Parts: sequence; C-alpha cells; structure tokens
Amino acid sequence: MEEWKEYRLGDFMEFNPKIKLAKDTLARKITMDQLIPHCRDIHSWTYEPYSGGAKFENGDTIMARITPCLENGKHAYISCLEKDEVAYGSTEYIVIRGRKGISDNAFVYYLSHYPIFKNAAIKSMVGTSGRQRAQVDVLENMTMALPSLPEQKKIASIFSSLDDKIEVNRRINDNLEQQAKALFKSWFVDFEPFKDQPFVESELGLIPQGWRVGTLFDVAEILDKYRKPLSGKDRESMEKIYPYYGATSCMDYVDNYIFDGIYTLIGEDGSVVKEDGLPYMQYVWGRLWVNNHAHILQGKNGFSTEMLHVMLSITNIQHLVTGAVQAKLSQTNMQKILVPIPPIDILDKIRPLIDELYEIKRNKEEESHRLAELCDSLLPRLMSGELKVNEIEI
Repeated sequence: MEEWKEYRLGDFMEFNPKIKLAKDTLARKITMDQLIPHCRDIHSWTYEPYSGGAKFENGDTIMARITPCLENGKHAYISCLEKDEVAYGSTEYIVIRGRKGISDNAFVYYLSHYPIFKNAAIKSMVGTSGRQRAQVDVLENMTMALPSLPEQKKIASIFSSLDDKIEVNRRINDNLEQQAKALFKSWFVDFEPFKDQPFVESELGLIPQGWRVGTLFDVAEILDKYRKPLSGKDRESMEKIYPYYGATSCMDYVDNYIFDGIYTLIGEDGSVVKEDGLPYMQYVWGRLWVNNHAHILQGKNGFSTEMLHVMLSITNIQHLVTGAVQAKLSQTNMQKILVPIPPIDILDKIRPLIDELYEIKRNKEEESHRLAELCDSLLPRLMSGELKVNEIEI
C-alpha cells in the first residue's frame, strides 16, 4: 500500500484561481439555478456580457458557498466549454482547481463532495440567516492525508464511471419527456389521429366532434390546502430524509413528509414562468414535503398526473402571471387554463402510452439515485484509504 501524504488543502489545490475575462465580453454564464444537485455536468447556460462574478474554465469545480445550496449538493465539474473558453457565474461560487503535478482536476471535484470537506465548509459559514457563506480560508487551511497523483486518477475513474451512467440515464429521461410531449401534442393539439373525423368550433378553435372544452380544474385535483412551509431554521435541526420542494426544485431534505404518491408541481410565486412563457414544472413521487411556493396537482376524470405534467409543460401561461415585483400564478388564474377533453374511450387509449414513458423515467431516475447513494457510500472509504481501488469492481 502506498503511503498517503499530509497536505494543507491550499497547497494541494487552488481556490478561486485568477482568470482574465474583460468586462462586457460575451461569455457563457452558468447560474446557480442551472446546477442540478448531485449532478456532475452542466446542461444549460446563457450567453451574456460579463459584468462580474466567479470565472472558471474546463477542469474547474464550481461549488456553492451559500446556504442551502451548499448543503443541497450544488457542485459541478466544468467540461462543457471550448478550448481556452472562460465562463462565469454567481459571486456565490467557490472555484477549485487541481495543481499541476500534485492533484487531478476530477479527483478535486470528488474531494469537494467528501463529507469531511463538505461538513467543514458548512461549519465555516458565517453571516445572517439565509445568507450564510462558507469561508475559503478555513478550507485552504484544512489538512488531509491524500494519495499520489496516479492513485487520484484511479479513484476519480471509479466515480466517473458511475457519473457517466447517471448522465446516460438523464439523457434517456430527456428523450422520454420529448416523446411524451410529442405524443400529447399529436393527440391534443394537432388532433392528428382524428383528421378524418368531423370537427366543430370551440373556445380553442376547431376540435374533433364529441370533444369538449373544460378548464384545468376539470382534469386536475388541487392539493394546495395540504402544503406547509418550513423555515430554514426549522429545517436546520431535521434529519435529511425526505425531499422538501419549492417552486422550481428540491430545496432541502426534512425528517417528515406530508405527501406520499405521484404529483406534478407548478410554481405559484417567485420563479413561475420561463422566458418562453412556459411554466416551471416538477414531476415528483414518493414521500415528500412541499412548501407554499408550488401548486400541487394530481390528475382526475381520466387524466393521469403524467398527462397533466405533459400538458402544462407545453402550455404558455405568461398571460396568467401577475405581480410586478414578484411573479405569481394564482389558483384563480390557473383555472383559466382551457383543456380539450375527449370522450373517455380516447383517454383510455392515450393515457397508458404516456404513463408508460413516465414509468420508465421514474425507474431510470431511481436507478440514478441508487448510483448516487453508491457514490456517497464509497466516497468516504476511498478518500480515507479504508478501501483500495483494486478492491472495487463496478
């Protein structure tokens, strides 16, 4: 067994490396919202003139330093840029990079997930509640026994293989969602299977004869009355077991749940509508908690929850959103969403096709969750040297 060397982390890897990017240069911008918790890769960004913020290049790790983003796993490994390209993002990122000849960039990314490192970052936080920030100098001055560069590369390759599979699953799920949207649009927007049948006028234009126009509430059960917000202080002392959802994402984990089933969530206030007018949607299942910033829906009267999710995800709601300072989609306005409703026999034909795609999606996401848990269980043992790389077979 090779002997691991004790390092001060500031000597092992570089924190917030100096990178040049002239002001107003058009550059790729990666916001905190675009980091998917516990996901290695970046999948979305915008191009905007540089006006300040953390700068990074391929091979760098970006890590949230504010609560609750740090606790929720907002880390990413930058690999989406062109050669010599510089991107930027939030001032609330810590950027970490390996030192040439000492540390491997991919190993540095996984080291940032190591509980000893992450917990030290969390404990170093100072500031007011809700705006606490991890202190870089605390992390730089940590000492840790770490392996040689060749051993680092071997360890990183183990986790990279697991992350690669998680990424494949994500791409499969993106494709499944696109299939579901195309199928729903074909039946409920373009009415392609019914082209040879008579059509009649309606509030939505021409629809097949025998169909009717209803509102969202004709096909969706609204469960908002069961929501319950929890403050950050309430959640601090809770064991992290069940997901806690806000308007656009899982914000935290808590020690209890108020929902158990399959639901679609649509943002109520704050982040409600995207630039293209489409709503922020979440498809969630299992035991979970939802705060009062998201509407909670389940399908009814022949519409499955999956059909609701597809339908709303392709529905422009811009005209229904109110609020000059903070956007809001009220229940009253949500009820104005019109829905073409076919006879039950047609619903019985389309529903299994969409539900099957979502069942595969759930299975893939649950597999990815198990792989992430495997990463979490292996990481401390490999990083501490308790488990050797040659003892693992993926």
